[in-house]
Amino acid sequence: MTATPAQPYSPSKPRAHHALRDTLTLIALPLVAALALPAAFAGGGTRRWFGGRSESQRAEAQAAKDAAAAAFYELDTAQRDLRISIETITAVDDSPAARRAVADFEAISRRIDEASHQYIEAVDAHDLDRDDLEASVAVHARTELTRAKDELAGVKRELDRFGDSLGPLLGKAETQLVRLAPAVERARQGLLAASNALDAVRQSGLKADDLAARLAALGPELTKLNQGAGQHGVPDTLERAERVAREAEAVRVESERLPEKAAEIDHRLVSLRTRAQALTTRAGQVDPVLSELRRRFTAACWQDLQQVPDQATENVRQAERKLMEARAARDEQRWPDATALLSTVRALLNSTDESVSAAGDRLRRLNAVQKDPQQEIDRTRFAIRDAQRLAMTGRNTPDPRHARPLDDSVARLERAIGTLEGRHPDYWHFLTETEAVRQTVARVVAQIREERGAGH
Repeated sequence: MTATPAQPYSPSKPRAHHALRDTLTLIALPLVAALALPAAFAGGGTRRWFGGRSESQRAEAQAAKDAAAAAFYELDTAQRDLRISIETITAVDDSPAARRAVADFEAISRRIDEASHQYIEAVDAHDLDRDDLEASVAVHARTELTRAKDELAGVKRELDRFGDSLGPLLGKAETQLVRLAPAVERARQGLLAASNALDAVRQSGLKADDLAARLAALGPELTKLNQGAGQHGVPDTLERAERVAREAEAVRVESERLPEKAAEIDHRLVSLRTRAQALTTRAGQVDPVLSELRRRFTAACWQDLQQVPDQATENVRQAERKLMEARAARDEQRWPDATALLSTVRALLNSTDESVSAAGDRLRRLNAVQKDPQQEIDRTRFAIRDAQRLAMTGRNTPDPRHARPLDDSVARLERAIGTLEGRHPDYWHFLTETEAVRQTVARVVAQIREERGAGH
């Protein structure tokens, strides 16, 4: 409340202050009156007592004054409490709803000022302690004080309704304030734990420069946290604390895992070097395989493998160079570089392994189909018949979307079988065709099952 009994609402401040003092000592009045009455009757008092109607009106006016003072006090207390709630909201929330709440509170505060001014004027206008207080004056005083009390009570009800409407905003703000102190403390403890973990790693002989740089970058953030929410705002401070805690935790975890990572890189260096050496040996075995393919089968069966020996040799050579770079990065403790280089080496060796294996696999499959092509034919026909049975399940006629590719697959298989006739069959073409037929059939089966599953 902007206006309180101790604030200068009018030039009659001493009288207003006296009225409030009377109110605050209201409880003591009966005792004081009890002590004063005997003295008055004994001639020791200064008031001239008038009996009858005048004293009755004086008492009623005094009761109205006391009731108005009580209403004034209740309104003042409620406004002070609500101001704290508004300050809590504005410290956390800058949303349109929060700004509207501030504007509404200012409007109600102006209403409170008006009602308080009316009350203080009513108190200042009437001295109920005058010896010659007339009954008509006491009645007028009672009327004005009652009106002032009613006005204060009405504004109090309006203030209470406004306070009730602040529930969601206040709850949200209080939740964030409750989270603030623990969040800041977690951030500080997280930074301390990360710093301790980093010190332990360095004592073991590992540099961890990148982790140290990440931890140092959090220093300014800690300074802002120490400056507090009063300077940077609750939402920003809360977000900063949570982010610092996350990043500090990441530094701590990576610091504690660094010795394990170093050992893992050492192991991968040895393992990939051994694999590169083994691939060098296997790459040397591709030429004899190609020679046999050239001697026994048509060019279409092996010409795409012609570059495998040279490519394998080049890939292994590149892998060995990258391994040397990875070793240097590990010795310099450039862990990200070492990890990236080892990934490159692995990709090169995987590619080489696949191409070297492809030559031997090609010879094995061609030998099998040359010896018994019927096994490949039966395998493909079985896949087609199985798909046809599925397509007819629960139907009198198959769906054209399923029947057409299956019929095409039958025709394609027959054409592939026809390529085996003649003096020099193209076995590789036959194998690639049957594989393609089985893939087409598998797609049709998957489509049928998906559609029926969706129907259920």
